[in-house]
Parts: sequence; C-alpha cells; structure tokens
Amino acid sequence: MTDNAANDANDADKANPDAGNDAVIELDDIDFRWPGQAVPTLQLPHFRVARRDQVFLSGPSGSGKSTLLALIGGIVLPQSGRVRLLGDDMRSLSASARDRFRVDHIGFIFQQFNLIPYLSMLDNVLLPCQFSAYRRERALAQGKSLRAAAASLLNSLDLAPALWDRPATQLSIGQQQRVAAARALIGRPEIIVADEPTSALDADRQQGFLDLVQRECEQAAASLLFVSHDQRLAQRFTHRLALEEINGAGRAHTESAA
Repeated sequence: MTDNAANDANDADKANPDAGNDAVIELDDIDFRWPGQAVPTLQLPHFRVARRDQVFLSGPSGSGKSTLLALIGGIVLPQSGRVRLLGDDMRSLSASARDRFRVDHIGFIFQQFNLIPYLSMLDNVLLPCQFSAYRRERALAQGKSLRAAAASLLNSLDLAPALWDRPATQLSIGQQQRVAAARALIGRPEIIVADEPTSALDADRQQGFLDLVQRECEQAAASLLFVSHDQRLAQRFTHRLALEEINGAGRAHTESAA
C-alpha cells in the first residue's frame, strides 16, 4: 500500500512495468483540481491497490473521496501524474475508451444504488452485460446462461426468485442495496468500488451486506475499494487508509488556514 515496501516495489515497476507488478489500481504523483478551483483537491504521491486486496478508505466530506473515485473510474484525468488500472494508463485512452474500460472492468456500488426504477430486479443485475461483451462472456462462464449467472448471485444475496420480476421501485432499501451489489459483481470485474454503500442500513444489515460483498470478491479474485466514513466497519479490512492523511492537498489547506 503506502509503506516503504510498496514504494520500493513501485520504483521497480517504473523501471520495468511488466515485471511482477500485481497492482490493479495505481496512482502516482497525482495533482488534480476542478475547473475554476484555486487550490488542488487531490495531491497523492502514490496510491496502490493490489490484486485481491480489500481496502477500507475513510475520509470526511471534502477530503477528496469523490475526486479519487472519479479518477479511478476514468471519468476525469489529473492535471499531472499517472493513473494506471490493470496496467493501462488512463491518459493514453480516449474518453470513449475509458468509458468502455470502466464498464468492462469496474463494478460500482453507489451510495444511492442508481438502479433503473422501471426495470425488474433481474434486469437491473444484468444491465452491465447489455453494455459489455467482456462482462457478458465472463458471466456466461459463471452459469449456463446470463439468467443463471444472475440467479446465482441473487440467491447468494438471499433474494428469493419471487422477487426477481419486481421493478426496483417495489423493493425495500435493503433489497435495492443487494441488487446493486449483484449488478456490480456480475461478470466478475477485476475492480469493485463501493461508495458509502451501507449508509442507509442499520448495524445488523451492514454486517450482513459486508459478509456477502467480501465473500463474492474473494471468490471472484476481485479487488475491493470500500469507501466509508463509518469507522466501525474498518476492522473488517486488513488494509485501512484515511484519505485526509495521505492527501497532500488537504494537509496544505489545513496548514494555510491555521
């Protein structure tokens, strides 16, 4: 991660990017500011998530979490520095290629779930397979059909078949959350990003949801970046980072205001 050993490994990777580098997400020397902004939002010397890592990332509002996720998703590019995902440099890709990369390789679990209201539970889960041939092929490797792949995930998330044809508007908050997780996981993308996905759940539901997501990531050999301000969940993760402590822009702003 951000320790000396990781930095040493990164130096070796720069010398020979293809030699023994298991980084799935790698950001180097990042400086990012939004248009019209006088000071940078994010300054990161190095940020790395390795294959199969499950990382808990915390930070208060304004610490740069949303900006970091936008960079990882290829939605924006930094003014300086490098963002590499699965070895691909995002700056070398066009905007449309970054969009394709995102749908192929990244499963997002959004805070507000972002389900399509009029689609059924099953169709919401299968949505990534409609946009990505890569995800569709990988989903078919999970079952005899796309429906079978979705059914496997929904069953593992304790969502009964009687619910599968219900539109998203008829689902409870907890059910919507699990559907969002299944949608992110189908087709086994290599990167799962969960943005405050448990904020609307009570403690018991939070723990059950985490059990399911972490187990599915382990089975799919996916890397998980779990973003939350809820420190009670941090103990579930072997890798824990506080963004306000590693974001140089935040520290500089605090020092100048002191």
